[in-house]
Amino acid sequence: MNKPLLILLLFLATQIGFSQSTSITGSITDNSKEPLFGVNVILKNTTNGSQTNENGQFIIENVANGEYLISISYIGFKTKEVKINITNNTSVNLEPIFLLEGNEMLNEVVVEGSRTNKFSRKKSAYVSKMPLKNIENAQVYNTITSQLLISQSVNTFEDALKNAAGISKLWSSTGRSGDGAGYYSSRGFAVQPQLVNGVAGITNGFINPSNVERVEVIKGPSGTLFGSSVTSYGGLINIITKKPYNSTGGEITMSGGTNDFAKLIADVNISDTEKLSLRFNTGFQKDNSFQDAGFKKSVFIAPSLTYKVNNKLAFNFSYEASSNEQTNETFLFLNRYGPIAFNTIDELGYDTNLSFTNNDVTIDNVTQNYRGEIAWKLTDNWSSQTLIAGGIAKSKGYYTYLWNVADWTNPAAPIGTENFSLYAQDTDARTKTLNLQQNFTGDFKLGDLKNKLLVGVDYLDTKTIDNSSNWGYLHTINIDGDLIFGEPEINATNLNTALNGIGNLDSDIRQNILGAYVSDVINILPSLSIMGSVRYDRFNYLGDKNTDTDDDTEYTQSTWSPKFGIVYQPILNQVSVFANYQNGFSYVNPQYITDFGTGETTLQSYDVEEANQLEFGIKTNLFHNKLETTLSYYNINVDNKYYWATKTQDLKINSQGIELELNASPIKGLNLHSGFSYNDSEIKDSPSATGLEGNRYGESGPEITYNFWADYKFLSKFGVGAGFNGASEYDTMVDYKSVTGSFYIPGYTIFNASVYYETDTFRFSLKGNNLSDKTYYSGWSTVTPQQQRVILAAVNYKF
Repeated sequence: MNKPLLILLLFLATQIGFSQSTSITGSITDNSKEPLFGVNVILKNTTNGSQTNENGQFIIENVANGEYLISISYIGFKTKEVKINITNNTSVNLEPIFLLEGNEMLNEVVVEGSRTNKFSRKKSAYVSKMPLKNIENAQVYNTITSQLLISQSVNTFEDALKNAAGISKLWSSTGRSGDGAGYYSSRGFAVQPQLVNGVAGITNGFINPSNVERVEVIKGPSGTLFGSSVTSYGGLINIITKKPYNSTGGEITMSGGTNDFAKLIADVNISDTEKLSLRFNTGFQKDNSFQDAGFKKSVFIAPSLTYKVNNKLAFNFSYEASSNEQTNETFLFLNRYGPIAFNTIDELGYDTNLSFTNNDVTIDNVTQNYRGEIAWKLTDNWSSQTLIAGGIAKSKGYYTYLWNVADWTNPAAPIGTENFSLYAQDTDARTKTLNLQQNFTGDFKLGDLKNKLLVGVDYLDTKTIDNSSNWGYLHTINIDGDLIFGEPEINATNLNTALNGIGNLDSDIRQNILGAYVSDVINILPSLSIMGSVRYDRFNYLGDKNTDTDDDTEYTQSTWSPKFGIVYQPILNQVSVFANYQNGFSYVNPQYITDFGTGETTLQSYDVEEANQLEFGIKTNLFHNKLETTLSYYNINVDNKYYWATKTQDLKINSQGIELELNASPIKGLNLHSGFSYNDSEIKDSPSATGLEGNRYGESGPEITYNFWADYKFLSKFGVGAGFNGASEYDTMVDYKSVTGSFYIPGYTIFNASVYYETDTFRFSLKGNNLSDKTYYSGWSTVTPQQQRVILAAVNYKF
């Protein structure tokens, strides 16, 4: 080798060595100069990047000469971009960077995937309608993260909610008009999933989890910020859908398994990495029942768009349309009007393989939801969020149920012998919603006091038209499915004959709610904050029970709803002690009351129902987010609950209990999620139905629920998961047991496990649910058998 060439090679090697040692360093804080941990710092159009440590510091190494655009992103904060120019192989130490809080518009899947504790989420902009860390929020909520959904290969929304402490299923989704979404019990009160991305959304049928980024279960009466239409006194369920992100890629998922389960999902994101990002998610899913008949199938499309005008102004739009068809899940309604002859599952003698239906009798649900958002950073301290959202939900087809009746062959038998009559309705209903919302959030100081202020107004208009038939009778069978009386076959022809000439509901109901709210979180000290909130709500109801008449009922009522909270952090950002007072309310529509002595009918109006909660507890975020816990005690009182059977408003209900949630990552690759709940619910007073006093409130479900899941990834690519969930025994007839006696839904523990192999491009997984093939049930004055053992396999390709 000649000398000039040797010198040239030595020179190039030196230059390469210098260029590889060049780095970019800096620190990132929030607007209060507190360091942010886990912030994504990426050199755009390259594969080079880093994350901040616990001190908010980052370093990007091996950077060559040139001009770069650094993208800095973190959930709950506005994305910031910084231009730099590296010359002469000189390292760059950036000036301190601070991020401004804003709406959640980032790719939450990527951010969560890079976290140490993948099952935790430290912050939410939805729970308090402003970005707040969990540890500084006086309200309790559980977040079911995307990483937990992936780890468990979740394919149903019901399975997703099993991860929330204190949530138990009462009813599966029926798809019928009015209340077709599933019912769950939270803190002793029934709740339905009716909130999508922080605004009202219609979910009358099957919710496909393939477009769900995460689920937030917000606990306790939450009327102050969310009103009454989407909440219960036990809380609310907020579904966060998948959103666009700042890169191009996607994934395709194929699954199959027991009971002919099949799923195909395509999720594609396209972005120019500067201003425009478009995401399109679509899929198909079907599943047959473990029983002798029954199925569900669903198709959905979900396009979403983000257009970032600049660092201060962005437009976001999302839309989801789904078409679902299903048979009616087995609901055995127990008779409420006389003694039943059985008190347990064993005494009933039900063979859970029997569905008492066939696959020709189905109900269809078409659901559409849209959400448009204008996110505008007005100044360094003030932000504006304008929302326009709405949807339509349709229910069409046959809905059937089985009602426990007397044994007509034996007049002396109790009402509740093992005979059930099938009743049917030809459902034809649709509901439209329009939700307008304007929020202003400010982050500023008054003297030495830091304020996070929310001022908002929202308007929700709902219109429901129900042209469904009245209820018709088809036949009576015994618990073994043997015909006692009526038509033997369940099919469209026989159902049409049974429903012929019985008339229709023909109702047209419209209601609108106008609400205005103010909420302020004041930091008196860095370790001490208080929250004060209040809402004014005006409700208007206009109902026409028969569209052929002018028999309208109009009703207007208003209420105030306060909320208070206090948080003290003895170890800043690691341990907090909190307490809250929360209020919830519900409007009771007027009812026609008939005096059977005189025959006179009058319209009875009612006061606004109110629930008040007192709660205190502790939250932790220890060992650099490796251990996150929430432990709380709550006490909820409702003093004027309406009782449908007597049409009076005189029930007093107390519901109290404890809840524990834990998310941990004790060693690298191991993630744990666990929850426990105990609820004590009691009807304290019921003057119009004294037999209820002392009973557990009917929609409370089991006293004890629990869940656990562990995921361990080893050798960088292989992983295993295992866990369980369960509930204690409960009386599903507590509302009626003074007349009927009790019927106990047995307690259960269900074991699940998975194995997977995962790379940057592929994920292969095998999941087993209910591995012990346990027979178990849910119910709310009903009995419904739950899923038997299921084995699922999935292949996921990422590009």
